[in-house]
Amino acid sequence: MLRSLTQAAALALSLGALCLTAPAFAADHVAAAKTGDLHVEQAWSRATPKSAANGAAFMTLRNAGASADALTSAVSTASKTVEIHATTMKDGVMQMRQLNQLDIPAGGAVELKPGGYHIMFIGLKAPLAAGSMVDLTLNFAKAGAVTLKLPVAAAGAPSPMAHEH
Repeated sequence: MLRSLTQAAALALSLGALCLTAPAFAADHVAAAKTGDLHVEQAWSRATPKSAANGAAFMTLRNAGASADALTSAVSTASKTVEIHATTMKDGVMQMRQLNQLDIPAGGAVELKPGGYHIMFIGLKAPLAAGSMVDLTLNFAKAGAVTLKLPVAAAGAPSPMAHEH
């Protein structure tokens, strides 16, 4: 009986350690790229229901340069159009609005995340399926264009940024 209790305790410790060390969103499930002084980090998208007309992409835009830059537009073959959006709360109501550009300060970073800034795929040509990849080209005022292949996480997946320490 003591042996089975020891084995059970060892198994419980092993499973506990696995839960503590295994991230919910693995590092290989995000895309990264660089153009000029701009680094695109932890880029990803979420799966959409089959009937969804729109989808979204999230990432961190890091500017290592000495002058500010701006994300001015984006394109993808996954949708008819792509827009830069901001989500805000006004009078207890969540609102989404299109931005003409998203400023990225010199030496700073801007996080695009669920409930905040994000890239919106408008008029999806097909649903974004978990495990697939979606192409996205980001156009910056100074740094130029960068193209990424974003992994599509399961619907409702948490941001990989939430698991950094």
